[in-house]
Amino acid sequence: MSNVPTITLNDQVAIPQLGFGVWQVGNDEVVSAVGKALEVGYRHIDTAAAYQNESGVGRAIKESGIARDELFITTKLWNSDHAAADARRAIEQSLENLGLDHLDLYLIHWPAVQKYGNLYIEAWDALQGFKEEGLTRSIGVSNFSAEHLEAINGAVPSVDQIEMHPTFSQAAFRATLAERGIVPEAWSPLGQAKDLNSPVIGQIAQDLGKSNAQVIIRWHLQIGNIVIPKSVTPERIAQNFDVFDFELSDEQLNLINSLDSGNRIGADPATATF
Repeated sequence: MSNVPTITLNDQVAIPQLGFGVWQVGNDEVVSAVGKALEVGYRHIDTAAAYQNESGVGRAIKESGIARDELFITTKLWNSDHAAADARRAIEQSLENLGLDHLDLYLIHWPAVQKYGNLYIEAWDALQGFKEEGLTRSIGVSNFSAEHLEAINGAVPSVDQIEMHPTFSQAAFRATLAERGIVPEAWSPLGQAKDLNSPVIGQIAQDLGKSNAQVIIRWHLQIGNIVIPKSVTPERIAQNFDVFDFELSDEQLNLINSLDSGNRIGADPATATF
């Protein structure tokens, strides 16, 4: 097994804190990327129906020969499938694409209120049923703000996967999630070029003899985020996993925390129209 720390979610499911993301990786290219990730030690893979690469992820899982109980597989329900019957069809299709009989984590991808109103509430009810049936071990949400979390009923989501990176660290919302017992998971964790090119990050990386990406990933881990960096370059896939032989000091953490500037690079869940 890998040396990745785990976080125990509010339903007692343990999730590897460092995973491998596959957004914008084509279905053919994803096979080798996930294969490399599994080879270097990743055991947590994060995909989504909307990424249209679940079957490639499934092929990489099968070809790896790694036992199912050593893997943590996440996928997501797309916005147009929030109605209960559509959600049922969607999870069954995702399981078929992945070649699995169950997921480890199933997320509502977006609340999608501008296009589908409050239908995400029905989707959350459906996910609770899927968990009871054993189709997924844990259930959560993605891109939900406090108002969306307040609107859903029953079980508390185990995870909220949201945009987080040094220039958009969402510190106040992370505190809100902590109060609710929901673990934050970072998408776009490296913040694209602006964060990777930060002189502050660069200086810390130089001082530690690490890459800028390694420093940011380490920051996520130390502040308690689940983090799922993406790459298709074998060397970077391996390098992004090699973050367990150093720690950031309190001073370095504070320097990175100070970079927060509200720099959202993705869609705002409140106004997204898809």
